[in-house]
Amino acid sequence: MIQITLGKQKDVDPNSDPLQRSQIGWSDGLPDQQLYEIARGVWVMPGTRVERERFAVVNGGGVIRLAMEIERVVDVPGGRRSFEGRILGPGHSVHDYYVGKPAPNGAQQNPITYLKSPLDNRKCNCGCGKLIERGDFLPGHDQRAIHERIARIGTVKDFIAWFDQTWTPDEAQQGEAA
Repeated sequence: MIQITLGKQKDVDPNSDPLQRSQIGWSDGLPDQQLYEIARGVWVMPGTRVERERFAVVNGGGVIRLAMEIERVVDVPGGRRSFEGRILGPGHSVHDYYVGKPAPNGAQQNPITYLKSPLDNRKCNCGCGKLIERGDFLPGHDQRAIHERIARIGTVKDFIAWFDQTWTPDEAQQGEAA
């Protein structure tokens, strides 16, 4: 999980901001959508670790003010990156566990920090039932899941024939194949 720590509110020129924001930083009373737009970027986030994270929480004044699900991380001009995702509200486990409570990583000089969260644990998507913290599968379990499904049909040749007979691409996929 990522903790985004925002500094104090600061007005910026939307024409010079890669996300065309007029404000960065945190202040009391910001609506969730505005806080999301401020918090989602632009950040220096090298490497691929950030792309494996599913959730982020936003620290303003030492308290978590917002939780978001990260759908993707995008490059922005200037060698920085930003998050795209959705705001998590009451009833979602990440929101309920963190929002309104002290920031788990405290006040940080680095605005992007990682934290180990008990909510990061989920089951491997292969069906083995083992818990994972990042990604969708334990190492090698994606291949295991594919081969188990092929075996349910028969051979690889049988699977390909079955797939080609049953799968119908949507219009967007047909355009990509052309």
